[in-house]
Amino acid sequence: MQAGQAVQVQATRSAVAIALAVTLGHFINDAYGGMLTPLAPAIRSQFGVSIAAVTLLASVFSLTSSVLQPVLGIIGERFDRRLMAAAGPALTGIGLTFMGYAPAFGALMLLVALAGFGSGFFHPAGAAYTARYSPLHQRGLWASIFSAGGTAGMALGPVFAGVGLHALPIFAPIGLLVAAISYAVTPSDRPVAGAKRATLPEYLGIFRGPMVRLWAMAVLRSLASMGYNAMLPFIMLARGFGIRETALTLAVFSVASAVGGIVGGRISDRIGRVPVLRSAIVATIPLFAWLIFSSPAEWFFYPLTFLVGALVNASIPVGVVTAQEYAPGHVAVASSIMMGFSWGFAGLLIVLVGLLADATTPVIAALASLTLMVPSAFLAASLPEPEKRNF
Repeated sequence: MQAGQAVQVQATRSAVAIALAVTLGHFINDAYGGMLTPLAPAIRSQFGVSIAAVTLLASVFSLTSSVLQPVLGIIGERFDRRLMAAAGPALTGIGLTFMGYAPAFGALMLLVALAGFGSGFFHPAGAAYTARYSPLHQRGLWASIFSAGGTAGMALGPVFAGVGLHALPIFAPIGLLVAAISYAVTPSDRPVAGAKRATLPEYLGIFRGPMVRLWAMAVLRSLASMGYNAMLPFIMLARGFGIRETALTLAVFSVASAVGGIVGGRISDRIGRVPVLRSAIVATIPLFAWLIFSSPAEWFFYPLTFLVGALVNASIPVGVVTAQEYAPGHVAVASSIMMGFSWGFAGLLIVLVGLLADATTPVIAALASLTLMVPSAFLAASLPEPEKRNF
């Protein structure tokens, strides 16, 4: 093997190791995050608080992990990104595995906020490493694998939660170990000494033009998907089904999300980002409507659930890569706009779906959520195809 080829092979192996390290970090970070909702009844019982107070914990976590993610992405650009990537699973793990040992509910809120900050620091840093070291012609595929790591982690979260509040600390060392692996494998990525720092107007300038339309597209798509997931237990109950069928449906939807993201990312490398964004959303609309009117009593329900989950989420990693290519000089901030700010904003609006369900029915609320896919598709169609270039 010639010297040049040997160097290229070594660089490829190093890039793969970096991608695997941050994907592992994504997996365990989101596994911790997936514990919070299943533990809500236990938290309410231990701390003697209302349901509203328990849901406030989810809002605190969403605020610090998602809504504030662009700010945390900016902070990450001013320090060593390797530290931010490692801090994610460490802080999220410490904050959420020790919830059962908080002396009061106020202290519990601080632990949840700390966990959220860890998650908020991790996502833009991990996505930036993936984007920076992925081959130009496979950037969509690598981004989708990174995204699938988080999706798989969310599915593991309820399994962790099953041990109970006071046994959760047994999982804390996993996050610390993954943080150590991430820090050891990822290279230092700090601002160049003497380099001009980006100003606030420059950061604000990222969020304009096609980036705004891309973000709005993601918010509407996410709210449609979240609205269906939120209404699903009530729809199932009204049709005579219970927790088992609801859990199985969400599990199928989650697995499909990971598969759809990988397929969508790879196709976008071949035919372009915008065609995948547009076609995935348009194809979802009639199938999603069919799914809302279906039930587990019909043989096609779970295959249809898988297909809808795959289509809805095929555009998620593609959207992240599109944002990175729109703002190649600020890939961490661009990633945070799509990974955190859009999901967090949609999460804040989900209460409107609940209010509509109270005023009408869960089916009508789910269908109303689905209609948001229509303007989302128009926004996707209006986007310019980003230029593929090295970061």
